[in-house]
Amino acid sequence: MKTIKTLVVVSALSLMSFGAFAQSISASASTLDRAEAKIAAQAAEQGASYKITSAQFNNRVHMTAELTK
Repeated sequence: MKTIKTLVVVSALSLMSFGAFAQSISASASTLDRAEAKIAAQAAEQGASYKITSAQFNNRVHMTAELTK
């Protein structure tokens, strides 16, 4: 019985997405470079790396990224 419980727990944990540990952040600025610099500063503040997931251009740049530790 203990083996079955252990197997169930291990299976449940292995099914969890590593994305569940990621955090989404956003920044707005007048240029791509400035928006990315803001994202990089937020990532550095939290001791994480980042991956830009979207960038929108209108009168300003709005950028979102995913932080991973």
